[in-house]
Amino acid sequence: MDLELSDKVAFISGSSHGIGLEIAKTLHAEGCKVVLNGRNKKNLDHVSKEIPNAITISADITDEKESDRVIAEILDKLGKLDILICNVGSGKSAEPGSEKFKDWEQSFSANLWSTTNLVESSRKHLSTTKGSIVCISSICGNEVIPGAPVTYSAAKAALNAYVKGIARPLGKMGIRINAVAPGNILFEGSVWERKISENKREVDEFIQREVSLGRL
Repeated sequence: MDLELSDKVAFISGSSHGIGLEIAKTLHAEGCKVVLNGRNKKNLDHVSKEIPNAITISADITDEKESDRVIAEILDKLGKLDILICNVGSGKSAEPGSEKFKDWEQSFSANLWSTTNLVESSRKHLSTTKGSIVCISSICGNEVIPGAPVTYSAAKAALNAYVKGIARPLGKMGIRINAVAPGNILFEGSVWERKISENKREVDEFIQREVSLGRL
């Protein structure tokens, strides 16, 4: 497949595992110069072996200063930024109905602020390349998923609203932004992997009851 992405510079936040890593591999296969990101440098160095010539930047982009640093480092090393994939997120939170302030704060930090920080840090530079932004949301932001953390669902719904609201201002700068909403995806280190290890029968029953295809 040729998506005409050869020599484009792509930054994928939260790409040391799971969805982010697979996105990075795909973009690399399409000819992109890939920049990987995560909080754990050891994990980044390990997965970077799977993507030849990938650049790794360890940072917590829920911190706006760290977000600024990451974008500055990309520009210093590669000279431009064409594609921004905002993939950082977490569904780890309190059970529905038992949320505390810290749960709301952590969920919005991971699932919303991580994206708004990167967009603000990069928009000026993306305007020069007429770049694209893809935000990884969730079906939890679109509908009620039984058992899903309320904080996570609310944060992803807020992310969807943010993308819709910022699309026109960014469009005037020549930047395209969209959000995609994955469903239930199993990967190493995921919430689903933990749930299966804790109670596989309960997970199987949930999938058969709530997931149309009957599988992850």
